[in-house]
Amino acid sequence: MGKTIAEKILSYKSGKNAKANDIVIADLDFVMGQDGTSPLAIQAFNEMKAVRVFDPKRVAMVIDHSSPSPLQGVSQLHQQMRQFASEQGIILYDIGEGVCHQLLPEQGLVVPGDLIIGADSHTCTYGAINAFSTGVGSTDLAAGIVSGKLWFKVPETIKFICNGKLPPGVFSKDLILFLIGDVTADGATYMAAEYVGEAIKDLSVEARFTISNMAIEMGAKCGLMEGDEKTVAWVKAHSQRDFELVQADEDAEYARVLEYDVSDLEPQVAKPHTVDHVAPVGEVAGTRIHQGFIGTCTNGRMEDLRIAAQILQGKKIAPDTRFIVAPSSRQVMLEAMAEGILQILVEAGAAVVTPGCGPCVGTHNGVPSDGENVISTANRNFKGRMGNNRAFVYLASPATVAASMLTGKITDPREFF
Repeated sequence: MGKTIAEKILSYKSGKNAKANDIVIADLDFVMGQDGTSPLAIQAFNEMKAVRVFDPKRVAMVIDHSSPSPLQGVSQLHQQMRQFASEQGIILYDIGEGVCHQLLPEQGLVVPGDLIIGADSHTCTYGAINAFSTGVGSTDLAAGIVSGKLWFKVPETIKFICNGKLPPGVFSKDLILFLIGDVTADGATYMAAEYVGEAIKDLSVEARFTISNMAIEMGAKCGLMEGDEKTVAWVKAHSQRDFELVQADEDAEYARVLEYDVSDLEPQVAKPHTVDHVAPVGEVAGTRIHQGFIGTCTNGRMEDLRIAAQILQGKKIAPDTRFIVAPSSRQVMLEAMAEGILQILVEAGAAVVTPGCGPCVGTHNGVPSDGENVISTANRNFKGRMGNNRAFVYLASPATVAASMLTGKITDPREFF
């Protein structure tokens, strides 16, 4: 019997003939922590009486969740990260550099075939470039930083075959929301998700990141995609490292195989307060919106900002609405400035904030008021996710958010294409 992508990568990295449900100890290619998790990992590192990290070039810490710091206590944690990074010589991305899951692939630190852990649940993002990447807790992060190894239970795999092409006005965010709504928030718990088919191949690498990023929202450990010519071109443009693509065998064994035709898919919206509470945009169209947000590790890339600018160019957001934009990295912000995208968004009424997680995680930069409705390109809409458990968060594509900003209510973006 052949192997899935997850089985192949974990076999290679562990030196074992690994199959689903096996336990392996595998070599790590990269280890990452962010400012919500790294301080605990540093504490665990010290409690282990460790002296040095396994390889400074393969460890990064990113200050992105509370960036710039909104509180004195947070500032102390940031200082702890800076001091640890200086002592150990590891990579540190300080305030304004951007979101961890944008930075690692953008800076060429991860490539196809890699095994990556990050103390952040959306580390699964890098599966879009054919890498096995998964989120871990701070103690496991410390173990990885010290040893360069970690134990894994090899996951079973669900294969999602997405046939057809997405229609105009429908994007990868709509596709992944639809899939999560279909399999539910725990439908792929501790499994790997493999996304294949014509609809996936048709997407840009940036759009693929959106789908892999939200694999965790169906419970998956990772969201894997096969590598193709788009993958190779994108990775070579960002990294100098050598790599080999990993493809699943034709006779690989899957826990489930789900097949869809997405040719008639409509824009999707996840309603409060769960990511799998998904409906076509028409079912919620007309809902009053007080604030819109475009950004995050899910949809803060250049492609996302271009889509929003296409809809908003020459127009103004509706009265009594607020619109926040957070580019996913400094590089994205500079590119958007050079291209005139930020000027279009600001002229339309957007407040552009520091590249980072900001409004998504609810630490600062746009906490909504009681009873307010927010439409966001983020990956989660749980109660309190944006900093107020009495607000209501709807998830949608950048196109749907931009269209809704123009009208002040949830709006089908296809009206603007």
